Amino acid sequence: MVEDSEGLDFQMNSDLQLGSLLKTLVSAKASPSVLELGTGVGLALSWMVEGLAADGSITSIDHDPALIAVARSYFAGDPRVDIICEDAEGWITSNQEARFDIIFADTWAGKYLLLEETLQMLKPNGIYIVDDMRPADTWPDGHEAKAEHLINCLEQRSDLNVTKLEWSTGIVIATKMEIRS
Repeated sequence: MVEDSEGLDFQMNSDLQLGSLLKTLVSAKASPSVLELGTGVGLALSWMVEGLAADGSITSIDHDPALIAVARSYFAGDPRVDIICEDAEGWITSNQEARFDIIFADTWAGKYLLLEETLQMLKPNGIYIVDDMRPADTWPDGHEAKAEHLINCLEQRSDLNVTKLEWSTGIVIATKMEIRS
């Protein structure tokens, strides 16, 4: 996959430390339903599939047909994996009834855009993960403020437990608390 991404000049592959974490989190859930926003060539997806139970499922969304073609070539025939070529904003808006045990938001939609709608899709006791939260030389002007705003929004929510990790590319993990009466 790394070679495929180099051939497409795709430079946004997930960090290997993040991949290991994703595999661990996915394997901690029995029969999980997982949503990945931002498939890329499928590197993070490969880690999640490795940790996925036989009766689990992953829906992965990306808008780039060239990247999706690479990812599909690796996961063709795996009935647990549904790779969709669509704009993530549109997909989130059109699928508000869907619920997931784990959401990995690796693109703007679900992270910086449509955060509330994305978190509505997270089941109670579900896990929400974002990466690339530590400042990087590749960040455009103003991006650090967006990342700080996202973290503040997550931390202010009463329905989430949030942990920030200064590790890998900067990871934030939030769990959705089950509302008890």
